Amino acid sequence: MREGDVEHGFLVHPEEGTHPGVVLLPDVRGIYEHFRELGRRLAGEGFAVLVADLYRRTGRPTVTDASSAMRWIAELDDRIVLEEVRGSVDFLRGHPAVGGRRTGIMGFCMGGQYALLAACTLSGIAAAVSFYGMIRYAPDLDRSKKPRSPLEAARDLRCPLLGLYGAEDALIPLEDVRAFEEAARASGQPVEFRVYPEAGHAFLNDTQPERFRPEAAADAWRRAVAFLRARLGAGGGSGAPAFGRGC
Repeated sequence: MREGDVEHGFLVHPEEGTHPGVVLLPDVRGIYEHFRELGRRLAGEGFAVLVADLYRRTGRPTVTDASSAMRWIAELDDRIVLEEVRGSVDFLRGHPAVGGRRTGIMGFCMGGQYALLAACTLSGIAAAVSFYGMIRYAPDLDRSKKPRSPLEAARDLRCPLLGLYGAEDALIPLEDVRAFEEAARASGQPVEFRVYPEAGHAFLNDTQPERFRPEAAADAWRRAVAFLRARLGAGGGSGAPAFGRGC
């Protein structure tokens, strides 16, 4: 496996050959070890992975609690972030480890929100996976920074989409998940959603024991890898350990 920091974030990929690409969009805290490990795990499944630095132009936020995280997200300019996603996708597609092969995106929390928006806005993305990405915007947000929410963009979905959510997510009501799913199906693109009972926000993050749900995490990761393989054309990987062990 090869890995290292690059202009657009953290890149990890198998040693030899070309591989389908995945741009991984982290949560509000940006790139930290949890997402480097997820990148390594995904690379072990046969993908070239770029954990994208979405804050190259804005700088990283100081996030102390959920309220400060939500305030930052509310003020973040979607246009700037989508430009960074666009640049990350173009960089990865052009990298020798990918060599122009199909490239998808996978996002978590804030990154999941931007995975949804990118899938409905940008060209050149072959598949998208959103882990508990926010869906609906508050009505008082600055529309110059937030032109449309993922829910408002859903009918413009441009690629196959897999959504993975917790039924007990305090940030994302289940009715929003179902509303997005229904609207996205009107695009004509393949849409799959899985909602996990007794799982809340960030259920895949095993660095947060109070949120981590091992069974839901293992099933969601398996579904995400299978979805990306089917849509991007990846071969089998080296066989990552069960989720929550060695990650």
